[in-house]
Amino acid sequence: MTTTEPTLAQEIYQEAKKAGAFTLDAPVSGGDLGAKNATLTIMVGSDLATYQKALPLFEKMGKTITHQGVAGSGQHTKMANQICIAGTMTGMTELLAYAQKAGLDLDKVLNTVGGGSGATWSLANYGPRILREDYSAGFFVKHFIKDLGIALAEADKMNLELPATKGAKELYEQLADKGFENDGTQALIKLWWPEGHRPE
Repeated sequence: MTTTEPTLAQEIYQEAKKAGAFTLDAPVSGGDLGAKNATLTIMVGSDLATYQKALPLFEKMGKTITHQGVAGSGQHTKMANQICIAGTMTGMTELLAYAQKAGLDLDKVLNTVGGGSGATWSLANYGPRILREDYSAGFFVKHFIKDLGIALAEADKMNLELPATKGAKELYEQLADKGFENDGTQALIKLWWPEGHRPE
């Protein structure tokens, strides 16, 4: 259930099959809250029969559980998820940096944007954490950098350019270089607010 390269998941599946066993790659999304509340999103790559056997276990941990296809498909779906999150996290932090510079009430801005077409899970869950100066890790910066590296490497194998994801990875690498690799991904705001709180 960790996040790894899709090719590794495929290799593990083939080796297990030789030994008469079956494996599933089943990475998750939902962060610390999803894990605590058993509401994780679980993305599964495996043969269908193995998925159906494992489903009752997944239902103990998650709310949205989907068989994505053959071995490696769960990992590919997780990469798609991380690509999306990269965009929402950079958008949210730049939104806050912009709104603060414009002299707006940040709580009001989060509520307003969150009630319209700009609403995202990251905005709803990580925006308030930033305003509380809570940078505890629902998901570590260092792990996000690893995942974005996998996503970009897989995209490269498919001759696919992902410039926004590449830019997000570079921003998170800057954050890690400043010593924040063990913070949560919402700490990206520290590139604009180095002290971790909104400037006066």
